Amino acid sequence: MHVLVMGAGVVGVTTAWYLKQAGHDVTVVDRQARAGVETSYANGGQISVSHAEPWANPSAPLKVLKWLSQPEAPLLFKLRLDPAQWLWGLKFLTQCTSKRAAWNIRQMVNLGTYSRTQLQALRKEQELDYDQLEKGILHFYTSEKEFDAAREPTRIMQDLGCDRQVIGADRALELEPALKPIADRIAGATYTREDESGDARKFTQELAKKAEAAGVEFLYDTEVVGFENTRDRILGVGVIGPDGCHRTLRMDSYVLSMGSYSAHFARKLGFFLNIYPAKGYSITAPVKDEEAAFQVSLTDDEYKLVYSRLGDRLRIAGTAELGGYERDLNLVRCRAIVRRASEIMPEGAYWDQCEFWTGLRPATPSNVPYIGKSPLNNLYLNTGHGTLGWTHSCGSAAALADVMSGRTPELEFDFTGL
Repeated sequence: MHVLVMGAGVVGVTTAWYLKQAGHDVTVVDRQARAGVETSYANGGQISVSHAEPWANPSAPLKVLKWLSQPEAPLLFKLRLDPAQWLWGLKFLTQCTSKRAAWNIRQMVNLGTYSRTQLQALRKEQELDYDQLEKGILHFYTSEKEFDAAREPTRIMQDLGCDRQVIGADRALELEPALKPIADRIAGATYTREDESGDARKFTQELAKKAEAAGVEFLYDTEVVGFENTRDRILGVGVIGPDGCHRTLRMDSYVLSMGSYSAHFARKLGFFLNIYPAKGYSITAPVKDEEAAFQVSLTDDEYKLVYSRLGDRLRIAGTAELGGYERDLNLVRCRAIVRRASEIMPEGAYWDQCEFWTGLRPATPSNVPYIGKSPLNNLYLNTGHGTLGWTHSCGSAAALADVMSGRTPELEFDFTGL
């Protein structure tokens, strides 16, 4: 079977890899000049099974209301006359019950654990190097209330096999001495030893090279513009290549892995994906003082930021704006990240040399991605991973390759269309 994968971010490239390993011919199409240069370019860097508590939880509605008037809020709805945004928001509210939150945690822990195992096996097999660290993730809290609220989702994750441990402030400082500047403000923490971190862009581009060497064809600088299709089948995908000419790519099957833009192309094909772009920000700064810079990947609960050590660079990422598809840098939010990071570890990096970045993360209201079949019988879905595309990429891809090859996935997950 010849498969066309639409999208060469971390999810699209891993999908291509696992499909090729399953014996299929694979072509990947992407509008950029190389793999991993949109949402995968400068994300938070965490492989975080422990980051499974969905945005939609019982405490979320009041928090979101409070944050509407705060330009630096971790999750900011920029209300628009956009039906897609309102549909997303209404569905988000339905996911905020304890029952739905627990169900969604189960999906994400199962997917995350399976995906991390797949990544570790792939890294060893292919000898991949992407500034990875296997030192776990330390999630610290500066609010007693939020620390107490973390106990229940942590218990649910533990029951599902995620070894996320509740620890005190002293133990948190033992694990990461770089937090000493705010030692008196840490209420507590959780620590997940098996979680990891690494540069998603480097991983994506390294794996794309391996995939190309294995026979995967990559069509870069090539934009998908439309489809030839019947009601239940794609006949071809219209693209414009680097020469400016239009042509139609005809394959046996197709995979939609185009991040936030997947919803747009699904509409063209006559079905609905409840995916809306959540614009996130990151800063990357060179290390200044090794002892003052963190080594363990961190999650800052108060500001909803994640910190990853990428060789001689520090990456801090987070916040989410739901306000459409524009990608302009909001310097207020960038400076807020710099201010918080420099407050926590003032000598850790050259904070005046930060590289700012923003990208559109494909968020679903539940935070659970679409993996599986679409209403068209030769179109498959691997999209909507939100902030966890890097964490979930290998598991999503391996499971989808099983589905497309007629095998039952090893993963216990609520697959789409199965």
